[in-house]
Amino acid sequence: MHEHSKFLLADSQIPSAWVNVLPSLPEPLDPPLNPHTRMPLTPEDLLPIFPMELIEQEFSPQREIDIPGEIMDIYRLWRATPLYRARQLEKALDTPAHIYYKYEGTSPAGSHKPNTAVAQAYYNKRAGIRRLATETGAGQWGSALALACQLFGLECTVYMVRISYDQKPYRRMMMHTWGAEVFPSPSDHTNSGRAVLAVSPDSPGSLGIAISEAVEDAATHADTNYSLGSVLNHVMLHQTVIGQEAKLQMQQAGEEPEVVIGCFGGGSNFGGMSLPYVLDRLAGKGPRILAVEPAACPSLTKGTFAYDYGDTAKLTPLIKMFTLGHDFVPPGIHAGGLRYHGASPLLSHLLRLGYIEAKAYSQIPVFDAALQFARTEGIIPAPESAHAIRAAMDEAIAAREEGRAKVILFCLSGHGHFDLGSYETYLSGKMQDYEYPGREVADALAAI
Repeated sequence: MHEHSKFLLADSQIPSAWVNVLPSLPEPLDPPLNPHTRMPLTPEDLLPIFPMELIEQEFSPQREIDIPGEIMDIYRLWRATPLYRARQLEKALDTPAHIYYKYEGTSPAGSHKPNTAVAQAYYNKRAGIRRLATETGAGQWGSALALACQLFGLECTVYMVRISYDQKPYRRMMMHTWGAEVFPSPSDHTNSGRAVLAVSPDSPGSLGIAISEAVEDAATHADTNYSLGSVLNHVMLHQTVIGQEAKLQMQQAGEEPEVVIGCFGGGSNFGGMSLPYVLDRLAGKGPRILAVEPAACPSLTKGTFAYDYGDTAKLTPLIKMFTLGHDFVPPGIHAGGLRYHGASPLLSHLLRLGYIEAKAYSQIPVFDAALQFARTEGIIPAPESAHAIRAAMDEAIAAREEGRAKVILFCLSGHGHFDLGSYETYLSGKMQDYEYPGREVADALAAI
């Protein structure tokens, strides 16, 4: 009898609305604060850098928000993405567990990031904006926004964290191919970048620094808005197409997951996969939900739940989140997209309330898992996504030791085709593990 390993949806089954968790929360989120007045943020405070339609989504009380037809037309270029059962990996692990993964690497940019990039470009175009400025860590978000801007006729400026700018030249070339200009961050194009370079000329950069540069760029040009690929509520909202599709595909497979897993930096792919399942958890049912982050930048597992800035130069609103401190610059690990000091306020709130869990791994065990996955399932995963693979494998090994079946679902958020330099470092034995940088975090937390 044929055993199915791939579960596909028809175009007619692509979600036509984003699902919003905010109205279902048992306790409301703490409001973001204006960085100048320390008073709760108003929609007008955000108008210099965001279009009103995205601001409304950020605070929306609606349980569902319809996806505009123009966005659906572009989504259909790659959505719905496939769900796979990792039968070869199960066999290699000799586990009774059933491992499923939702593969977002089939998008043109190679990750989940276009789910929100396309939406943000669309709403900015409608608002009459000419250019978008943004930051990127590993380059997944920058390339997604470059593509989206190209599709909607917008210009795009990307501040790419310097360590990734140097490590991942082909991500940079991808952005150039789609018409974006890309600067290594910290750069000499902004006051905030120049301030960092004056103190630390060899800074590897961080997402916090790159965000400062992009926000400053947007705030000082009337025809330019800022675009963020993670953290904010409207980004989490747009990504819920992932989890909605996964639920339909798990129904096709005839199984319900006991644990849902995603890698975690700011929270976008994790939120996209988990938030539809969080609604089940809020209703008193549903699976365990596990966020997996790097031990070198463990905002959820070692951070403090506090109001903090989302960027290094303190240009962004203050948001209540798990944070390592806005001054913290993580070590130059290869999962550049996970090198963020903070976290989504929505997902931080859910962690604090106990609806989700968090776990951290150092990068060598993560690459061990990535290599085993590539050699069994055939897909070379992004280093970020490999954190979810490591956790899924450990769940499957635990099931083997317990002698029971377990259904595991994780988000494979992107492929690693442009991360092969990282794999070369790992395979040549040159990769280092980094301990939790306690002293640096303590110093950064003291500045909150």
